[in-house]
Amino acid sequence: MSTTLAAGAELDFSPAQQLTVIALCALTAFIAHMALAVFNDGVRPFLLDFIQGRTTRSATTAVSFGLSAGFIFGLGAPMALSTGVLNPWLLFLPTDILGMLSPKKWLAPILGGAWGAVVVFGLNGANNVAHDLPVDFLTAMQQMSTPILFLFTLFPVLAITKQFGRRWGGVAGVLELALVVLTMKLWPDMFAGALAMAVGVLMLIGLAVSKDLRQRRADRAAGVVEEVTGDDPMASLFSASATRLRKYLPLFMLLGAGVCVLAQMHVFGGGEATSFLIAKGQYAEAAQVDFYRVFGFIPLIATTALASGAYGIAGFTLVYPIGYLMPNPFLAAVVGALVFAVEVLALSWIGKVLGKLPSVRDSSEHLRSAIGDTLQLAILFGSLMAANAMGGGLGILVVGGLYLLNESMGRPVVRMAAAPAAVIVGGVLLNVLYWLDLFTPVKG
Repeated sequence: MSTTLAAGAELDFSPAQQLTVIALCALTAFIAHMALAVFNDGVRPFLLDFIQGRTTRSATTAVSFGLSAGFIFGLGAPMALSTGVLNPWLLFLPTDILGMLSPKKWLAPILGGAWGAVVVFGLNGANNVAHDLPVDFLTAMQQMSTPILFLFTLFPVLAITKQFGRRWGGVAGVLELALVVLTMKLWPDMFAGALAMAVGVLMLIGLAVSKDLRQRRADRAAGVVEEVTGDDPMASLFSASATRLRKYLPLFMLLGAGVCVLAQMHVFGGGEATSFLIAKGQYAEAAQVDFYRVFGFIPLIATTALASGAYGIAGFTLVYPIGYLMPNPFLAAVVGALVFAVEVLALSWIGKVLGKLPSVRDSSEHLRSAIGDTLQLAILFGSLMAANAMGGGLGILVVGGLYLLNESMGRPVVRMAAAPAAVIVGGVLLNVLYWLDLFTPVKG
């Protein structure tokens, strides 16, 4: 399987794609203004105080900006420019901020739509300018695809090791390696990690469910009875939050339709690995990757939504893989709306089920942690490969030095976004050195 992209990823959108992005950004900003949903999982817990009037709009906006800015400029923009595929950090994190920032309800969609217009009309111009530079750091950033795709394959192994120990982790690791080698040999046109990830995630879920079932049988044998109290304050809060979200069900169905249509247009990827797969036209593999991520985020999104009264802009993110596989945007809109309707209506039930499956909840935490660990290493390694491609040893010195400087300064740019941001800054610096006749670009 080829893991390289065509030189010069394009960000040239059709009128329908432009209108979809602008309309969706307007809608997400409006929904964020109403504190009904945000994309940033870290912001969602702060919205309860805003909804209940204990904090101000400006204070909540400041939190949203502080938690999102690094991902927008350090991860969202570099990933879009290097792959030619839009992503949620570039589209939805800014609309979180603009929606919360807007003092008036009518202004929020205007600000959101304006951001969508900046993305679809301005990004390709920036892309073309960057590709015309003597040191083409955007093409060099496509070196990130190989480590991201292959190291991401290992996230189920890490999750199994953390939750169930080295023995099961070793079994999972050997099994995944064998499946990757087998896939590369027998199905060279298929993403090599697809089958390995499927087996790894199923193995993790199987181990977690098995542990919970054994524990429940042991509790029944020991005569342990679950206590149910009618005045549980958390149950009351969860019920009020679920009721609030159900009240706006038509708006959420419109949101689900919009996100699913954008995914169906194949100009949008829901994750780092997915963006590269979409760019290479491997939509089935992209759907598979994003489907596995869902298992790591359902408990987080469900519990934070029930605790705060605010949902996720992409819901449980199921609309991503479904959208990639839809044959046309009209069917994608219908299915996306129905998926969001089911998710919002089932929130209370999902919360109750998760309460009875502690090991499955723990698996979700371990999955998210493992995804972060694998991508952190992959993005750093890929960024150093990009640095080498554009500047050799000097490129590695500049990019690696910027990354280490960020670490020593207490990470003003979040670690996940620091390396891609360093590639862009390093690329600009190498171009300046070229113009000063102090640097000769590496011949690609």
